[in-house]
Amino acid sequence: MSKDLLKKEDWLAVWIGFIVIAIGCVSVLTGWFDFSAAKFSTWVVGEEGVSKAVPLGVQLGKWIFWRKLIVTVLVLGTLFTIGIKLQGEKIGKYIPAFFVLFGVAILVRFVSAEFTLNRYLEWAFWALLIGLLISNTVGTPEWLKPAIRTEFYIKTGLVIMGFSVLFSNIAKFGPYGLGIAWIVTPIVIIFMWWFGTKVLKIGNKPLVITLASATSVCGTSAAIATGAAAKAKKEDLSLAISISIIFTILMMVFEPMIIRWTGMSQLMGGSLIGGTVDSTGAVVLAGNALGPEAEQAAVLVKSIQNILIGFIAFFVAVFFAFKVDKTGDQKVGAGEIWNRFPKFIIGFFVASLVASFVVLPLTSGAEVKAINGVLDQYKNWAFVLAFTSIGLDTNFKSLAKQMQGGKVLWLYVVGQLFNIALTLFAVWFLLSGVVFDIPTLDMFK
Repeated sequence: MSKDLLKKEDWLAVWIGFIVIAIGCVSVLTGWFDFSAAKFSTWVVGEEGVSKAVPLGVQLGKWIFWRKLIVTVLVLGTLFTIGIKLQGEKIGKYIPAFFVLFGVAILVRFVSAEFTLNRYLEWAFWALLIGLLISNTVGTPEWLKPAIRTEFYIKTGLVIMGFSVLFSNIAKFGPYGLGIAWIVTPIVIIFMWWFGTKVLKIGNKPLVITLASATSVCGTSAAIATGAAAKAKKEDLSLAISISIIFTILMMVFEPMIIRWTGMSQLMGGSLIGGTVDSTGAVVLAGNALGPEAEQAAVLVKSIQNILIGFIAFFVAVFFAFKVDKTGDQKVGAGEIWNRFPKFIIGFFVASLVASFVVLPLTSGAEVKAINGVLDQYKNWAFVLAFTSIGLDTNFKSLAKQMQGGKVLWLYVVGQLFNIALTLFAVWFLLSGVVFDIPTLDMFK
């Protein structure tokens, strides 16, 4: 066990995440130094900017931007290199490959920050697209592959993300958020498991549960956690994430339009978005398209839903150990469950608990928000590295084979429609005012 703490990828992701969180907290609370990571502001070409955008020349001409970019690459490069070394691998090939991969990540962030593109598509889409274009045209060069560590980057990003998942959000939205996020989600997972294994008869059960979790919880984050618990293959994970990202984009664009067309209130519409759109970033954009109240409701529902990641990973580990992978009279003990359980989820929970019950009570909401502002960019850079790695490591031909004649696509589409319908009912039941009193904006402050 003690050796695993410094040699296994899951634990190393926890330590790296904790280091970033600790430095971020010290930076904000003491003001001794600026630990902020680089962020591309929304930019436009030319000198005449538009609302919330800056001219490209101004963006690239700021020394502080380049300083933050250097800090970002050095911090993440150093920490991930140490992680690779502790896993017993040679770093001679990893270091140059990492810097090239980070260069591609910079391109992704740059492209996705363009004013028009930024209004409709998240950086996750561009990271996947650019990686796919490289891997399916010129091909991913062998010398770059040592830096393609999808799970390592995402696991680290998830630990950092844990600090932003505050349990106080449950108190803010109370039974409303719990009803929408915590009751609907497990029902959708159970439905998709039944539909995928019994109706569609998909034999790849780790893929079914991974896609079900991605659909019902929060896309990539849930897919990684559940996939690790079910021992899904890397190809299964790539397929689940690719499908999730593609449909997240479609839902992010069209769901607010449909909600507005129906005349649904901002509170109900935002809650529906928070419960059905997979990515947290996409939830913010889609909620914002409806209005400020919708954005707040969407973020609260998604935040409450994100807390489920660890619980679902645990139950999937137990279910696969006792039911799916058990053979004959084989006895399954706590050791097997522990081996299956993704350890980085412990880091996610600890970060969330520390933020909720230590840092927040001792400081203020404004300071915690400032800390998360710093940590959010490190999380985003880790995720960009991961999504780019997925694209670089994915081949369209292999994806087509995994689709099993369209069954996997049907699983997602039917499951997501069921998710939308059930969430819509929960939103109507809790927030329409027919059964319960409609909450006011005061509860969000």
